[in-house]
Amino acid sequence: MAIVLQLPSIKRIKTERPTSCPYCQGETFQRWGSVKKQVKDTKVRSVKVYRYRCTSCERTFRDYPEGIDRAIQSDRMRLVAMLCWSFGMSYRKVEVMVSWFGVKLSRMSSWRDVQAEAERIRREKRWQPTRVVGIDGMWVNGQGVMVAVDIGDGGVLALGEIDEKDMGAVFQWLTRLKQEHGIGAIVTDDLGMYRTITDQLELGHQVCQFHVRRWVGRACWELGEKLPEEWLWVIDRIKLIMEDLPPDGGRQLLDLYKGLPGDLKHSRERTAVDDLRHLLIRLSEKWERYTTFFSDPAIPWTNNPTEQAIGRMKMRAKSVRGYKTSSGMLNGLLVSSSTMT
Repeated sequence: MAIVLQLPSIKRIKTERPTSCPYCQGETFQRWGSVKKQVKDTKVRSVKVYRYRCTSCERTFRDYPEGIDRAIQSDRMRLVAMLCWSFGMSYRKVEVMVSWFGVKLSRMSSWRDVQAEAERIRREKRWQPTRVVGIDGMWVNGQGVMVAVDIGDGGVLALGEIDEKDMGAVFQWLTRLKQEHGIGAIVTDDLGMYRTITDQLELGHQVCQFHVRRWVGRACWELGEKLPEEWLWVIDRIKLIMEDLPPDGGRQLLDLYKGLPGDLKHSRERTAVDDLRHLLIRLSEKWERYTTFFSDPAIPWTNNPTEQAIGRMKMRAKSVRGYKTSSGMLNGLLVSSSTMT
């Protein structure tokens, strides 16, 4: 499968006059000379830039051709440098690669291109209405990072340098995201703190079915190794309920719990039946959070878009010689996760 990248076009000269003054929005101008500007680009080496004087505020300004601004790099060159870094090249290799096209580009210029792209993504995402968001955490260079992904388009909505186990920090971060994006529901793993946070923020909550089925399957297997034979049928019922996800699954699990001998009182010696009892009550209490996607088609039953974004970030982070600053790390992660979405 071939991948085609659409790069910005570059014009050597702009034939149309500007439509408004950048300072006062005036619409009448006098041409105030022109200058030949040298640029760094794979095809264009120089462009002609006209200068205009606004008759309203009497200020002058330059009107650049398409793909060119005050910087010496063209928009195309900035995008090429950013993409090369995102696809795994080091800044040194980007410098060597673009030199094959006769362009001399320093490593710091490529670094600035990546940082500028991260800021552009943030500006584009800020205040973007997003109803359903996938949330998950990861570790990069010993730093905890929280990731929020727009379930609609799979793009990273926000990153935060936060340890996922720090409930207070995660709560503040999600509060800000709700205010900025109008979030109505989140999809997460089965960490218990998300239940408290979503209740306080009045958010819908779907626990990723992949995570649930993985840990429930492991728990059932471990219980099957130590449960008395007369209670093994309960394990089979749990597996069937988790596979079919019936609307009354929570009630069925609660009935199974009530049919077990004993109660939830803690004792010094916890038996296999006690572990089975705890598993049943945990699944029963969270059943609505496991099946939220039934009542809202916009909510997926897994957190795959978030996992995929984290996977892209981790792959690029492994090939980086470490991030020197927290802001540089977050910018690099954001750009590497957004390149292929």
